[in-house]
Amino acid sequence: MDDVPPSVRDRLRALPAVDRLATAVRAAEGAGVGARQATLVARAALDDRRAEVLAGATDDTDLVARARARLRPSLRRVLNATGVVVHTNLGRAPLAVAAREAVAAVAHGYSNLELDLRDGRRGSRHAHVERLLRELTGAEAAIAVNNGAAAVLLAAAALAAGRDLVVSRGQLVEIGGGFRIPEVVGHAGARLVEVGTTNRTRLADYAAAVRDGGDRVGAVLRAHQSNFRTVGFVEEVGVEELCSLGIPVIDDAGSGVLDDDLELLDGEPPVRRSVRAGAAVVCFSGDKLLGGPQAGLLVGTAEAIAACRRHPLARALRIDKLSLAALEATLHLHRDPALAAREIPVLAMLDTSPQVLHARADRLAAATGGVVVDAVARVGGGALPLLELPGPAVALDGGPAGPDALAAALRRGDPPLLGRIREGRLLLDPRTLTGAEVDLAAAAVRAARG
Repeated sequence: MDDVPPSVRDRLRALPAVDRLATAVRAAEGAGVGARQATLVARAALDDRRAEVLAGATDDTDLVARARARLRPSLRRVLNATGVVVHTNLGRAPLAVAAREAVAAVAHGYSNLELDLRDGRRGSRHAHVERLLRELTGAEAAIAVNNGAAAVLLAAAALAAGRDLVVSRGQLVEIGGGFRIPEVVGHAGARLVEVGTTNRTRLADYAAAVRDGGDRVGAVLRAHQSNFRTVGFVEEVGVEELCSLGIPVIDDAGSGVLDDDLELLDGEPPVRRSVRAGAAVVCFSGDKLLGGPQAGLLVGTAEAIAACRRHPLARALRIDKLSLAALEATLHLHRDPALAAREIPVLAMLDTSPQVLHARADRLAAATGGVVVDAVARVGGGALPLLELPGPAVALDGGPAGPDALAAALRRGDPPLLGRIREGRLLLDPRTLTGAEVDLAAAAVRAARG
């Protein structure tokens, strides 16, 4: 400490002792915080502050508030007013009430995750959703893993490891998080065979690769383009034509559209179509447009799904009990498309009436002093990237500090509120807020301004 300036030493000496700060934290938090827990957060807060002072910090800080903040969970509920329905950074699909209740019930104690209650023998966790998936898609068999990327990886490894996997050049995509189709194929142990061009691939291109490869060809992969589309001078091969080649087809259907009749979702491939076409494995997400928890679903022929079950990756990629509970409840809702459209939040948000949206916007504007403006919401999550969802939003003036400062203050709130900035104003989109959340959003804006 000899080389520390006297002013810095004085600021370090002014810091409270650990036990004194811990006592203040317990007094502020109440009986729910134990002495050891309070001591740990107090010590961590003081360590951080000492490092700041040594680095030259001279500002005042509330150490009790800092220590108490460490008691708060890092993963928290937020209010989504961005207008992006399936927001990857905000956890993608919010769960239906039935799914939330199912999670709570299973989390309450033990469960029959891998126990057959009929005969008392060990069971399979896949059994809890396989019957529903078969019923909803028409497939012979099904399993669930922990996410959509894992589903594609497992299918490729099970059907094409050590062999050729044929993919159109127009589908060698990268989606969020650096998930690249060529790298997935490589990690699955398959050899990538590219066919066609970036914008046009014909059935003859696939047929030539299958003919030239002979017994080396394990499967054909049709990859979902996720968050982009090629338009204009383009050509691609439908799943029915691919299945006519006589080679197992792995169809990455992406977003999990189970309802063939919902006009709004026409731009995404329906799972049932791929199953009817004869794809060996159809992979799709449990969140996104299916509206459930993060999960990767594989449905298809009994032989292909059995190969996926046997593969060593199946255990490494398996789904947990809480996600299974939410997924099962969500799939039950999909048995009745009209019920699913009402009860599954993602589907309800996509189809919210203009009257409801304007009523929410008017209420939010009146409570915050904002102005209702025309805006465009998005589906998000790599689904329907070209679809625009017109509707109202509430524009807030950021004041002298500007919209970025207001947005930052809202993120620090409890609960945090997120909007989007456009043309120098902060927009709050009511499409991604429930009716009850409109009032919470208004309270968050008042608190941030206060």
